[in-house]
Amino acid sequence: MSKTFKINPKYLVILVAGMIGLSFASVPLYDLFCRVTGFGGTTQKTNKLSNIILNKKIKVRFDANVSSNLSFNFKPLKNFSEVKVGEVNTIIFKVENQGAKSENVISTFNTSPTIVGKYFQKLQCFCFEKQLIKSKEIKEFTVAYYIDPKIVDDPATKGTNEITLSYSLFKVKD
Repeated sequence: MSKTFKINPKYLVILVAGMIGLSFASVPLYDLFCRVTGFGGTTQKTNKLSNIILNKKIKVRFDANVSSNLSFNFKPLKNFSEVKVGEVNTIIFKVENQGAKSENVISTFNTSPTIVGKYFQKLQCFCFEKQLIKSKEIKEFTVAYYIDPKIVDDPATKGTNEITLSYSLFKVKD
C-alpha cells in the first residue's frame, strides 16, 4: 500500500515567493560578496592610505577593452608600472568617443590573478560612476591605487610579482 502525501498550497506559495525573493537578492548579495572578499579579481575601494611601504616591487599591467556596441578608443597612457607595495600610484586612461552621439558609459574592472583583488586598493577611480562622453570628446580618467602590504603575508599571493588591472567600458541607459 502506498500513502499519499498532501502538500498545503499555502506552503507552496510561500516557497515560490521565497525563491523569487532570493533570485532578486542574489545579484546585490553576490556583488557585496565580491567586494568584501576580492572574489573574481574584484578590487577594493578605500579612502585610507597604507602606513607601510615595502621595498618589494610588483609589475602592474593595465588593460582596456570596449564593448562592441561603442565607437570608442579606450587605452591606458602606460601599459605597465613597477610599483612598491603600499605606495600610492596613479595611472591615466584616455577615452575618446569616436561616434556621432554622446554616450553614457561605465566600466567594470578586475585583476588577474583574481586572488590579488582583495589587496588592490583603489583610492580614486572613474569606474565608480557613470560617465557622459560627448561625440568626438576625449577625456582622461585617473586611477589612484596601492597594493596592500598584506599581499606578502598571504600564502596564496606571497610570490606575486605581476598583476593585471583590466577595465571594460560599456554603454549604459540614461
